[in-house]
Amino acid sequence: MKTSILQLQTPILRFLFASVLATWASALWAAELPDFATLVEKNAPTIVEITTSRQVEARSRIDDRELEELLRRLNPGQEPDLELDEMPQMRERGAVGSGFLISEDGFVITNNHVVAGADEIQVHLNDRRVFDAQIIGLDEPSDLALLKIDSGDLPHVEFGDSDALRVGEWVLAIGSPFGLEFSAAAGIVSAKGRSVPGRSTYNYMSFIQTDVAINQGNSGGPLFNLQGQVVGINSQILSSTGGSNGISFSIPSNVAMNVVSQLKEDGRVERGLLGVRMREVDYALAEIFGMDRPRGAFVDEVQPNSPASESGIRNEDIIVEFNGHEIEYYTDLPFFVGQYRPGTEADVRIYRDQEIITRRVELGSSPTNTVARTVPEITRARANRLGFRIADISDETRQVSGIDGVRITEMGEGPGREAGLLVGDVVVALNRQEITSTEDFAAITESLPASGFVPIRIVREGQGTTMALELTP
Repeated sequence: MKTSILQLQTPILRFLFASVLATWASALWAAELPDFATLVEKNAPTIVEITTSRQVEARSRIDDRELEELLRRLNPGQEPDLELDEMPQMRERGAVGSGFLISEDGFVITNNHVVAGADEIQVHLNDRRVFDAQIIGLDEPSDLALLKIDSGDLPHVEFGDSDALRVGEWVLAIGSPFGLEFSAAAGIVSAKGRSVPGRSTYNYMSFIQTDVAINQGNSGGPLFNLQGQVVGINSQILSSTGGSNGISFSIPSNVAMNVVSQLKEDGRVERGLLGVRMREVDYALAEIFGMDRPRGAFVDEVQPNSPASESGIRNEDIIVEFNGHEIEYYTDLPFFVGQYRPGTEADVRIYRDQEIITRRVELGSSPTNTVARTVPEITRARANRLGFRIADISDETRQVSGIDGVRITEMGEGPGREAGLLVGDVVVALNRQEITSTEDFAAITESLPASGFVPIRIVREGQGTTMALELTP
């Protein structure tokens, strides 16, 4: 039986065709993928690692009172000869974050929460040089901090337009997750205009949401677009474990540039105030007021003597546009208001009685407008017999939230945990006595009965509630 030449060549031709097709597909795939390597090489020198340290009160496994009681039990009828140390023992606590150089003369951006309260701040450059840093200004509402190191001729980033970002675009983050310096991670923009749950009434931030792997230590690092421009500053994650789970939030670069400009100018950021309490326009409200679809910010209440009141804005108005910015969701309104300084005149477009009307308003001054030029004083956490540690809340938090009290900073075993208290709760009263400071709390705690139930009133996520603490001798 004879085999034709064509039959012999067919398997070879098929093999060659498959090889050429695979090579062409690989080249096409590679051409469509972003060139992250070049982007990292170009911008790595601008990234810094930030280390901080602070003095905190040391915790021991057993406190002096427990030790005294233990000695009494071991030696019945004999008073223990124990000299109690009245001065708290201090230890140093360190933290690591990220940041980046924005000018050749040593200005650095990072997150406020990375450096606030630190006794010492050091900036580690990509070339292994280390500098002590000075705080130029802090801005808690945006979670941004501006630092300065004493050096020159430094590489620095280029800012891009965060408003031009589109959902689905590739982005790259460089930082120091878990202290692993200068690590890169890529992902896409998942959403824009996000408002993170749990922030204050004066929510002046509209985040970029990405699926980039942001972990502890990434805070303050830059988010780059494919042109190598900074379009965001990595700020926080939404996670039940504290680690990256594909949902991270970045501060838009346009917001950051506005904040940095003001911090450079006078060490503080001033934001405008409209003076309304608002909520979302849902389907029911849209139907009640004759709107074609739900949109805008529903004015629940106009604050007395506020800029909104003076301009003629009323309860049950629906704000659909602020100074040229469309208000799709109610969280858009405080974000856009916060981009303007007090005294700015702005046009507010309102839906009222099935008509669109315009009111001219002169913005007031937000309660968040505070000065922060130097390193803040450290707030010492205090222990108490109720099984948790507390600290004073900041003046800004008092002003913004309108409440006085002390914040629970650490929870141990004891009546507090058994009652359901959580870290972050603000204690405003104990045993029906108001609390405005840690000193108040300590004095009231010492006067509590040895046993029985006592009420404790807290504020959690803006809601007040009273719980019962069971004291045991």
